[in-house]
Amino acid sequence: MPGLATVIRALGPIDVKSVGRDSMLRWLIGMPVVFALAFRWGIPGLDSWLGERYGFDLAPYYPLLMSFLVLMVPTLMGSVVGFLLLDERDDHTFSAIQVTPLTVEGYLAYRIAVPMVVSLPVMVASIAIADLVTMEPGLALAAATQATPVAPLYALFVASFASNKVQGFALLKGAGILTWPPLIAWFVSSPWQVAFGVDPLYWPVKLFWMLEAGDPGAWLYFLAGLTYQSLMVAMLIRRFKTVISR
Repeated sequence: MPGLATVIRALGPIDVKSVGRDSMLRWLIGMPVVFALAFRWGIPGLDSWLGERYGFDLAPYYPLLMSFLVLMVPTLMGSVVGFLLLDERDDHTFSAIQVTPLTVEGYLAYRIAVPMVVSLPVMVASIAIADLVTMEPGLALAAATQATPVAPLYALFVASFASNKVQGFALLKGAGILTWPPLIAWFVSSPWQVAFGVDPLYWPVKLFWMLEAGDPGAWLYFLAGLTYQSLMVAMLIRRFKTVISR
């Protein structure tokens, strides 16, 4: 079976062309930078306005706002890959793969790896661009690493349960509800907060808060989150293989 690097070199340019032809996918890829710039310029202004008008200080909630941005990046990257997978299902790409040296497992490894690899620098850059919290580069990288499995989770979710792009877009809108429990958890005191851990999006959000606050227990959440998310990805891979074998 060809190595992952070989697969990336072979299929990467094809994906770039596919995304370039689709205005919606281009917009999804560009949104993280747009939001990061909006956070950088808009949130401090909103904070100042709220302080002058209502005496409300938004600054203590900056880590909460930034965790939303951290979640959004892999969600969008995963959505792009999910739509590409839907197109490939329609084009019977997976049937064609079976007569090539590349296996379905190898192809899925590529599809899982790419959004994670792309999400990582985009998330670190988004944190730096927004500039709402002070975080060392190493800690920002750790927070971004914890969030990368969200990309394949969204990609496989869309590809496994939607029949076309219209359904996929509807599913993504519905899946948006998963972002709310982790953000609500901000207002819940520990140890009850961990009850939100059933939502795989909770773990990267919680880790970001802990790293930003300098909590020494953050690494336990880092490992626990990656383990739980990996199990979820494995379940969705199994579901996707069932769908494409029909």
